[in-house]
Amino acid sequence: MNVQLRQITSRAVIAVGSNLGDRTATFAAAVRALAEADGIEVTAISTPIDTVAVGADGENPAAPAYLNAVVLIRTTLAPRALLAVLNGIEHDNGRVRAERWGDRTLDLDIVDYAGMQSSAPDLTLPHPRAFERSFVLRPWLEVDPEAVLAGHGRVADLVAGLDTGS
Repeated sequence: MNVQLRQITSRAVIAVGSNLGDRTATFAAAVRALAEADGIEVTAISTPIDTVAVGADGENPAAPAYLNAVVLIRTTLAPRALLAVLNGIEHDNGRVRAERWGDRTLDLDIVDYAGMQSSAPDLTLPHPRAFERSFVLRPWLEVDPEAVLAGHGRVADLVAGLDTGS
């Protein structure tokens, strides 16, 4: 893939999820592909956790469970170029975009990109539901105890809010 590189290095948080096929192998392949991509340096990987699938109507225990993690990166790619790389990695790992909220071999989301806020139709930053998703916040907090989610505050405080139901 021919990508345009920038000179400025930015920090980004990538959520990784998989609930179809060999989730562990898919996770490993995705992290390896990230690390091998031009303009991306993987700096931390959270411990993968098993979580219940979440659909449009909330948790769906009848669906296959997800393996979720967070990967911290440094990148010279602009946000949309990074998104294109992530979409390519998903495609290479059998991702089919047939149904929103559906089961998937691999889901890679930009949770945060250098604290940037954007509501563009093709790229919302930070990820619009990250602030309420334990399966994103807890792994992120594991690899970055000082993390801040733009527009929502410290990740540690967001996790504490989930724990107290507030």
